Amino acid sequence: MEKSGFTCAVLTISDKGSRGERVDTSGPQLQRQLAAAGFQAIDYTIVPDQPRLIRETIIKWVDEDGIDLIITSGGTGVSPTDRTPEATRDLLDLEIPGIGEAMRMASLAKTPNAILSRGIAGIRKESLIINLPGSEKGARENLAVVLPALNHAIYKIKGGTKDCAAC
Repeated sequence: MEKSGFTCAVLTISDKGSRGERVDTSGPQLQRQLAAAGFQAIDYTIVPDQPRLIRETIIKWVDEDGIDLIITSGGTGVSPTDRTPEATRDLLDLEIPGIGEAMRMASLAKTPNAILSRGIAGIRKESLIINLPGSEKGARENLAVVLPALNHAIYKIKGGTKDCAAC
């Protein structure tokens, strides 16, 4: 895989993690995967399952910091507090359904519970935002599914003009 040179940030959404009652293992795992792919980590934080805090963090990272790739981990299931997709969708200029579909298809080969995942992906300004599951295993596996396409996606989001086959 070609090294990206793009920037990234990881946002873990977890009530227990934000209170220090649970160690976040998905966020650090995602940072390692992204670094191995050549992404430069700009920020990492944990917030509780509160849509307002999710939105505020993503808006800051995109609108103020200009981070190329935002990865969220957690809040994508069907629990009453799982609202990451809704918080994210409100911020998007364009949704990219294929990213979520690809992750669910790959996960379905491993667990029937994949059909309960509601993670989405899309574009805000010139940033790509992707929701991943909160478990370390789920986050790792889902990122691995889409990681090979992310450099090209971000290149095109930023206005890259090479044909897809040439990239």
